[in-house]
Amino acid sequence: MSGDLDEFIKLFEAELDLIEGGGYGLPAGEPRHENPMFRQSLVCINHWIVRGREPRCDDDCMLMRWVPPERKNEVNPCHFIPLNDAGETVHSLEGDQARLEDAVKTWLRTTIQRLKEEQDAPPTRP
Repeated sequence: MSGDLDEFIKLFEAELDLIEGGGYGLPAGEPRHENPMFRQSLVCINHWIVRGREPRCDDDCMLMRWVPPERKNEVNPCHFIPLNDAGETVHSLEGDQARLEDAVKTWLRTTIQRLKEEQDAPPTRP
């Protein structure tokens, strides 16, 4: 499991760096359009496997760990991951790119911290 945690942490840190560096935004003067959060990101394994086609989510997606069970059959289940205590999701924040990016950045920071704590926790005995 430690290897999985390392992978999650590295990818989430890279995703956070990308968003903080303006990766989902456009250069000044370019027409603004919304980018599909997670679907065109480093953490979307499905995006990288099926390049040029609409990603299709399945149980191999690393984000499924955080998707509520009742949302796992959605077209984009990662868009229903609760990002904060208010239960906001990528789906509920679509249309407000600034709030969406802020919520995702906060979720990534919090999740990275939890994964690091999980990684550092002593193993439990059966």
